[in-house]
Amino acid sequence: MTAVGPRAPIRPGGLVVAIRRAHERLGGAIEPLTDAQVGQPSRLPGWSRGHVLAHLDGLAAAIARQIDCARRGELVDFYDGGRPARDAAIEAGASAPAAEHVHALRVATERIDALLAGLAPADWDRPVRFRDGVVLSVALAWWREVEIHLVDLDLGPDSDEWSAELCDHLVDFLATRVPAGSRVVLEAPDGWRRDLGAGAARTVRGDRADLTAWLAGREPVRAIRAADGDHLPRLDPWPDSTPPEPPAATSPDLA
Repeated sequence: MTAVGPRAPIRPGGLVVAIRRAHERLGGAIEPLTDAQVGQPSRLPGWSRGHVLAHLDGLAAAIARQIDCARRGELVDFYDGGRPARDAAIEAGASAPAAEHVHALRVATERIDALLAGLAPADWDRPVRFRDGVVLSVALAWWREVEIHLVDLDLGPDSDEWSAELCDHLVDFLATRVPAGSRVVLEAPDGWRRDLGAGAARTVRGDRADLTAWLAGREPVRAIRAADGDHLPRLDPWPDSTPPEPPAATSPDLA
């Protein structure tokens, strides 16, 4: 069936499975990690693999706390000490040995899996302080971060492995990157098509995962092209200006 517009959002049960699979892929990618690889550059400018891993560990702790506290009816800040504390923790943890990174993320992902599996249906709508959302939105944010940063680690898995469900979710989430007054139409050979924004349309063609990677600020595995033969359309920053996107500065601006 041709997907010509937004699909139904992924449901909580499907999201639990998708996150568990993302955790398995992350674990498989970092299990053989060496200390030398930790210090090597990631695909995020200015960040080593150790920076990405330390970020994921700190983010996992913040995500788990949001979910756990929401389940008890409590609202807490995303990071204790805010952005400065978050940045300091990443810098401090980036140079940890590979075994420490692997162990920390194994424990963190197992905790999130257990928390999500234990949620009652009503828990998914409980409010969290993260972007004034709910438990479902914070779980979706974690799914995005794991899948995108797994690509950033440059350890094998790439964006061409992104599922159709993840691509659809990312396109929905990132539609606001199309500048006001502009319209971008994404078209894939299998008939998948998404129409983003409003105004004079420019069409970009390629495989679904590659179009999604471009929208996410990543280098597509396969070439994509503008139908008019011109350069690709300009995109605005990530929503809320807290993206897992490579910035021009040396310190990535991540969630």
